Formats: sequence, structure tokens, C-alpha cells
Amino acid sequence: MAFQIIVHLLISVMWMFLSETYTLNSFLIGFLIGALLLTILRRFIPGKLYLLRVYSIIKLIIIFLRELILSNIEIVKLVYQKEPSFEPGVFAYPTELKSNWELTLLANLITLTPGSLSVAISEDNKTIFVHAMHVESVEDEIRSIKDTFEAAIREVTK
Repeated sequence: MAFQIIVHLLISVMWMFLSETYTLNSFLIGFLIGALLLTILRRFIPGKLYLLRVYSIIKLIIIFLRELILSNIEIVKLVYQKEPSFEPGVFAYPTELKSNWELTLLANLITLTPGSLSVAISEDNKTIFVHAMHVESVEDEIRSIKDTFEAAIREVTK
């Protein structure tokens, strides 16, 4: 991946030198040309195309921001009800993630989302214990985390 980034930046800078315009626009045009060349010649370059991983990382950030906004709205609704009816609970979230940094990222994303907190990770690294401020259905909570955060993390690391 580092090799691809270096080649991509070299193509961008070479484009600036060849076009003899040293502006941001010229660099961006060279960057787009480099992306096109890397895509066309990807079978000759080792590893998976790094731009796909960058796209997956951006997608993960967007998913987190969407979940952050939606959970903030839900928490505000719960707090400002005349007679709030919270159903807090702790549930075990089974995860398929393997590496320590994937588990840490997932636990942090869960904790950073308002209304939920990662309490602990089991010894075998297969279960994260999550405290949620309002749990209607444990299965829905598990499915929600699996479909958003865990799927995006697996896409980044594959």
C-alpha cells in the first residue's frame, strides 16, 4: 500500500513538472491521472488498490457520523419526554472481528455513540459487553451494530 501511495504522489508531482504549472489544480489533475493509471495498471502493482481502502475508511467515518447524529436525536427525545421510560440494559455482543485493533475500534465506536458504552471485552475476544441507555430488543441492537460498525470495519480490513 505504501508503494502505491508513493507512486501515486510521484505521478501527481511529475504531472505538475510536465505541465509546468505548480498550482493545486495542476496537482489535483495529476492526482486524478495517477488514480486512473493505478486503476488501469493494478495487476502489475502488488497488493490491493489502496484507493479502495481509502474509500472504505471514508465510508466508515460517514457511517459513524450518521449514527452519532441519529443517536443524539434519540437521546434528546428520551430525555425531554414528560414521563421518560428508559430501559437501560447490558447485553453481550458477539463479534466476528479477530485482531485487537479491530476490536478496539469497534469498542470505541460503540462508546463514542451517545447512549451506549462498551463495558468489557471477554477473555477470548469474541464478545463485547455493551451498556445501552435504552434497549427495546437485544437482537435489534446486535443487528444494528453488526450491520453498521462491524460491517464497515471488516470492509476496511479485508
